[in-house]
Amino acid sequence: MESTFIVITKILSSAAIPLIVFAIVAVAAIRKVKVYEEFVEGAKDGFTTAVRIIPYLVAMLVAIGMFRASGAMDILTKAISPVTDALGFPSELMPLAIIRNLSGSGSLGLMTDIMKTHGPDSFLGRLSGAMMGSHETTFYVLAVYFGSVNIRRTRHAPLAGIFSDVVALVMSVILVKWLFPG
Repeated sequence: MESTFIVITKILSSAAIPLIVFAIVAVAAIRKVKVYEEFVEGAKDGFTTAVRIIPYLVAMLVAIGMFRASGAMDILTKAISPVTDALGFPSELMPLAIIRNLSGSGSLGLMTDIMKTHGPDSFLGRLSGAMMGSHETTFYVLAVYFGSVNIRRTRHAPLAGIFSDVVALVMSVILVKWLFPG
């Protein structure tokens, strides 16, 4: 039998997106905002931004490919594994933890492999899903979005992003172990 907390969590997670969409439309109606027109205008701006970030995106994807193909990922994973093993973090997920900071699509591919190998209801499957939902593609955001608007001095953004990714990683492990014991 599932605990009350897990049941409430499942209900809230199922209702979250529809409630957010409804809230946005409701607030727009109250403020008399023309939702469709604003959406179309935002889509136009989004397309312009997408075209502007293509060179930064290509550069980032090439760098990730070189990092993985060079074997640096395997070396880094092996070097860090004594620490992660001592902390109870499975070393099989270290590549996902690293790539998630760099690429959403690359980390999605790694998570898919983990799910196929270990199953979605395994500890590794659940933890990889939690990691995907809680981490940000920090270096991707810094390279692509800051580069597209010509921000060269990122100041505290890299450190804040890395800190939030570490917190997300730790909390993913804690919550998955807590919500899915055994």
